[in-house]
Amino acid sequence: MRYQSTRDSGLLVTAAEAIAFGLAPNGGLFVPESFPKLTAGKIGELVSKPYKDRAACILGLFLDGFEAEDLSRFSGEAYCAPGFAHPDIAPLYELDGNTRFLELWHGPTCAFKDMALQMLPRLLIASLRITGERRDVCILVATSGDTGKAALEGFRDVPGTKIMVFYPRDGVSDVQKLQMTSQSGGNVNVVAVEGNFDDAQTGVKAIFSDQGLSRELDERGFFLSSANSINWGRLVPQIAYYVSAYCDLIDKGGIIAGDKINFCVPTGNFGNILAGYYAEKMGLPINKLICASNRNDVLTEFIRSGVYDRNRPFYTTVSPSMDILISSNLERLLFELSNKEGAVVSGYMDALSKTGRYEVGEAAGAEISRLFACGCCGEEDTKKTIAGVYKKHGYLIDTHTAVAHKVLGDYRAESGDETTAVVVSTASPFKFCDSVLEALGEPVASSGSELIARLADVTGCPVPEPLKDLRSKTPRFNESVRTDGMKKSVTEFLVNS
Repeated sequence: MRYQSTRDSGLLVTAAEAIAFGLAPNGGLFVPESFPKLTAGKIGELVSKPYKDRAACILGLFLDGFEAEDLSRFSGEAYCAPGFAHPDIAPLYELDGNTRFLELWHGPTCAFKDMALQMLPRLLIASLRITGERRDVCILVATSGDTGKAALEGFRDVPGTKIMVFYPRDGVSDVQKLQMTSQSGGNVNVVAVEGNFDDAQTGVKAIFSDQGLSRELDERGFFLSSANSINWGRLVPQIAYYVSAYCDLIDKGGIIAGDKINFCVPTGNFGNILAGYYAEKMGLPINKLICASNRNDVLTEFIRSGVYDRNRPFYTTVSPSMDILISSNLERLLFELSNKEGAVVSGYMDALSKTGRYEVGEAAGAEISRLFACGCCGEEDTKKTIAGVYKKHGYLIDTHTAVAHKVLGDYRAESGDETTAVVVSTASPFKFCDSVLEALGEPVASSGSELIARLADVTGCPVPEPLKDLRSKTPRFNESVRTDGMKKSVTEFLVNS
């Protein structure tokens, strides 16, 4: 299987090249030339398998040129204890008869990004070997909170790699910030950006497209790649947990094989829900993918109207990982909806850059409506949902999962669709202690990691192992730059480290 650029379908690379490059030379994102079929028989075979085998199977369908034995080994190494605290890796929690939570936060950083970023370093190193690359790779990451820590942990002290993470200075939770700035490892660096996530993401993309910098780094024996979901090696492991959730529903008697289900996904950069879209294209029986936005509801408007318009206020919310107005992975969906016409996608991206908006045609809008539903949730409703779920069910959820649960309820009320649904739960509530405590009506007198123990005391819920010693951590990184200083930070990191 080969991979195309979303901005030039004639540009074809191997799976290993797509993962090694991260971003296409023309600024596009790599997508598979075609999608493998996931038959009913294959799904049936996976029902009795553990998560690591399900993941290895999905990887094998997409990654030509990788040995099956290697993919099986990578999966066994990535999805196991002590990194993942739950034996099922991505367990389903049954809230009621037709609602499940897919818990993707049992990994080493307590967020769903671990599901991909425990695998990506292994795929990247294998890709460099397959392509014969001899230079060291510098991984650049823009994060709205969770990707940064998960990438740092995944690439920590991996030979032949360096990793640099940029995060919005005032746009992550105290726990997320401390997780990143206290990161151990000799090949890591963390820098705050004076702006929001979109500013950090735009700055990283500008660095990737700087040909002069690429030549300079090449002379120094480096090249750049990405651990953001613009890298295909980030997305393909995420497809696996949609398949796994379906298998678990069959295994536990929640559905009969072949039944369609809904997924409701808290969404910012569109990578998580896009993995669900790809699973559906492979043949996973999905009825609706429900895109849940917070107050930054640019995706809700797009799905409803076909107009993407980032010319709106940016809000800092209690669900900071969704505080995004430029959803990079939407470009991959546009490519599929445009019959793989790279020129069409390039036109959309050019319009977004120049005017901040674009509009898709009637046919694309109809296809979006066929599979996607949407909704948004404000701050007060987010907190009410956390309190309501805890009071009624004794189950504690974080702010992002609360957004999705509220949007699912709204969707059911509006549509009457009571199809069995899975809420994709993206983070431990202990990563957002202040907001969760406020939602439960508890005073928040302190800040940061001190609140972890307080939330445990109030709820009786155990603190996840990776967060237990966070209070004793000392920040290593305190650099802050404007977006126009990001390039200099990268060069200084590579020259001086």
